[in-house]
Amino acid sequence: MKKQIVVIHGGDTFDTYEQYFDMLKNCQIDFEEYRTGKTRWKNNLGKDLGENYEVIMPDMPSKFNAKYAEWKIWFEKFIPCLDEEIILIGHSLGGIFLAKYLSENNFPKKIIATFLVAAPFNAADSDFSLADFILPQSLTLFEKQSERIILYHSKDDPVVPFSSFENYQKTLKSAEAKIFEDHGHFLQENFPELAEAIRKLASNQ
Repeated sequence: MKKQIVVIHGGDTFDTYEQYFDMLKNCQIDFEEYRTGKTRWKNNLGKDLGENYEVIMPDMPSKFNAKYAEWKIWFEKFIPCLDEEIILIGHSLGGIFLAKYLSENNFPKKIIATFLVAAPFNAADSDFSLADFILPQSLTLFEKQSERIILYHSKDDPVVPFSSFENYQKTLKSAEAKIFEDHGHFLQENFPELAEAIRKLASNQ
């Protein structure tokens, strides 16, 4: 049976619609990226892992102006369809989404591992708002529900500061951690270190 992996992508958050509207007006697009159809590691993870794995990547609602309540509703539509044992991966905003959701809700499946990749911890760590993606006081339920928690962060991340990673380390006492020097915000086309970690997890099951 294929090992099932669920990947929650990142997104942007704003405190007001006016801030979001200003971003749309003022942001610069990378037209070359659209022209070439450049992909990220999330799109290529299934191919990199091979036929023994199934990667599910929900398109979370309104990723340019994300709302936790909307993401929660959408995520829960997928849960009944998932296998009884899964691996969860959250990148950037997707990481804090999983940390918050699994700290506030009982998850009905066995979570082999949860990977938090470049996940923000709180707004105080960042130059941007997290809107309603706010972690609860305790992440104990998250630790209880996920057999393993693995934190990935790069020292040169220009989006989510390294202090977020350090705060997760302090709060999630059982979490494992891997620090990178030059992976930025993890926007590369392939992520061999993650693929290898997943294979090792699967081989131990």
